[in-house]
Amino acid sequence: MKFAAIDIGSNAVRLLFCNVYNENGKPIFKKAELIRVPIRLGEDSFLNGVISPEKEEKLVTAMKAFKHLISVYDALDYRACATSAMRDAENRYDIVDRVRKEAGIKIEIIDGKTEADIIYSNHIEEHLDKGNNYLYIDIGGGSTEITLFSKGKAVVSQSFNIGTIRMLHNQIDKEYWGYFKNWISEMTKGYKPLMAIGSGGNINKLFKLSGRKLNKPIATAKLKNLYELLDSYTYEERVQTLGLNPDRADVIIPASKILLTVLKKAEIEKVIIPQIGLSDGIVHTLYENYMEKKKEEKV
Repeated sequence: MKFAAIDIGSNAVRLLFCNVYNENGKPIFKKAELIRVPIRLGEDSFLNGVISPEKEEKLVTAMKAFKHLISVYDALDYRACATSAMRDAENRYDIVDRVRKEAGIKIEIIDGKTEADIIYSNHIEEHLDKGNNYLYIDIGGGSTEITLFSKGKAVVSQSFNIGTIRMLHNQIDKEYWGYFKNWISEMTKGYKPLMAIGSGGNINKLFKLSGRKLNKPIATAKLKNLYELLDSYTYEERVQTLGLNPDRADVIIPASKILLTVLKKAEIEKVIIPQIGLSDGIVHTLYENYMEKKKEEKV
């Protein structure tokens, strides 16, 4: 079985193809292909309140290409979700309507809670020690989703309008930043010790730069050292010397600041980074819905 997920984020637009196999009665998810296009809708949306004609055109063109690829890959189903940048854009419904008419792609503009729920659909907690408490942190261009779970169950989930593009352009005021930090401190009380689970493009890149093996925790102290190293380089050096993509080399700094702030306020010493994100969660929801329909058809 093959499914396709489209994640229309504030920094980039992604198309993920994923194969799902059944092994001993359990689904195994294997990423087949990931296409990433750095359109940066958030630069328009957060600064001007609308998506510019130039970026709208790029998005429509990308969606047309994605539609063709979904057809070629013979995906059983797809789902396209737009997050923070589209949520904030005044012309969001005009763009959604145009994409539907010209590309044949139906875009869902999901709210912060739905975004957090989809990310949580990855069910990473099933592979962890249910006796421990975890804080799930997903950092995007426009928002950060936090989910606290204990004994394998979600306790509280919240989406904050704090993201890398917003921070890069000084769009987060001190009062809201203070509220964010206080919320982390208050919600994690009584759940110590905590371990973090990190996701999102920038967190995944930090993990790759750290050289750690997959599913091996990385110490907060090591992440802090990595951030200080990255911050000591200029933007050009991050691109030329470290080999970061131009659209990653600037936002990885604010992403690191957000992550380290959460870890500090929650008093977390280790982070697991399973290399997943919203698009992976979308695939999980598609698979679960597909299996549910098959069950209903048998009844």
